[in-house]
Amino acid sequence: PLDLVVLRLCLAPVLLATALLHPNRVVSAVCLIGALLSDYFDGVIARRLGVATAGLRRFDSITDSIFYACALMAALVTAYALLQPYFPALVVLLLIEALRYAYDIGKFGKEASYHMWSSKLWGLLLFIGMWSLLVAHQGGWPVALAIFWGIAADLEGLAISMTLRKWQADVPTFWHARKSASVDA
Repeated sequence: PLDLVVLRLCLAPVLLATALLHPNRVVSAVCLIGALLSDYFDGVIARRLGVATAGLRRFDSITDSIFYACALMAALVTAYALLQPYFPALVVLLLIEALRYAYDIGKFGKEASYHMWSSKLWGLLLFIGMWSLLVAHQGGWPVALAIFWGIAADLEGLAISMTLRKWQADVPTFWHARKSASVDA
């Protein structure tokens, strides 16, 4: 599982460098598919082997953020005009994401690693949105849906962080966080 997370981490600069140096749809497609598959199978394999530790889950979450930050930069380089209509919503998403990190680090001393159901769906929508931009060179609903679902998922994550009394990994929904917080009280 760790190798799959590291693979995804290595694909991030490849995706960005390709966009900067010589945009190539095939390389973008390979990086996106590799990231999607590694993100899915790292968790499956970790749970099956019994090595799904909080540290691995945190590294997985950080790697996801790095990969999609590089994908966003690649999209800004290769598909700026397609992204431009979404800049206001994208700014909101990035601000909420930054607020979440700051809040989590301030409250818990480390970033959250909830692996929420909404975040799992967001990962799939990010893949589809980035595929649309980097491979198909189209904007439209896949990009909009990824951005707006990301805002909703980040708001849920922030609500979870505000609800939990102590850091914990793997909180699937806000409902689970409320249930956990009532048990801790």
